[in-house]
Amino acid sequence: MTRGDFWCNFHKHINIFIMSEYNRAKTSKLVLKGESSKGTKRKHKKDKHEKKAKKALTVDTDAVKHGGWWMVTKTTDITSSIALQFDKQAYVKALDNGLFTLGAPHNEGDPPDPEEIFSAVLINEEKVAFKSGYGKYLKVEKDGMITGRSDAVSALEQFEPVFDQGKTALLAANGCFVSVDPEDDALVAIKKKVGSSEVCVIRSSSDREDISNKELPMEESGDLDQVEINFVKKFQKFQDKKLRVSKEDTVLLKKAKDSGTLHEALLDRRSKMKADRYCK
Repeated sequence: MTRGDFWCNFHKHINIFIMSEYNRAKTSKLVLKGESSKGTKRKHKKDKHEKKAKKALTVDTDAVKHGGWWMVTKTTDITSSIALQFDKQAYVKALDNGLFTLGAPHNEGDPPDPEEIFSAVLINEEKVAFKSGYGKYLKVEKDGMITGRSDAVSALEQFEPVFDQGKTALLAANGCFVSVDPEDDALVAIKKKVGSSEVCVIRSSSDREDISNKELPMEESGDLDQVEINFVKKFQKFQDKKLRVSKEDTVLLKKAKDSGTLHEALLDRRSKMKADRYCK
């Protein structure tokens, strides 16, 4: 073999080696830094079944039967759109004359009709008001009839939901519980005690929020006396740093807290003491 033949065969083998390495790199899986070059272990079908089973446990089957409308169990959840159920798959329906009746039963899985949907207004932690689709608030009349002809909310337009042992009833301002009259399906409040006719279900379509881990702001922690001191410390403007706390009775603060106007009441008390940098 001549020297020229040797170098010719040498370059030929080098080219073959380079091409084989290129093809191998081209077809292999890209491995990022920090990842193993070994293939990912395929998950067992059992894991998928377990995940599906866990997801099934979180499904509210009762809400599914009612078109996604879930059962309310506390007053503070009565907001936005709600429906009042007084029979299996049957809801209170608003009429264009300001009266109410029990609508026809729905098929399982169907949501309430538009006439059966009300807007809830949370008055405080105990009472709510309801507005029909006609833009009028529900009110209890002297004869116990529930009508929907009010433009504003007074004491007669406020209802107190009562939750007990998984059952719900609505207490009207006349001291009677709301029910559907079995004679004409009208909405009334005529009985002082809760019977089977007074038991209802308040349903909501709002997104449910987990507030179990939420805490009150630091300045709202403690009793009302401490809360007032906390707010004075936060907003006072005096350079001597001496607290100017109102000596008025805190009964008004309790009422303000129940009505949702605690911050306004505290501001008013601080303004009288001239201890707020936002007060004139």
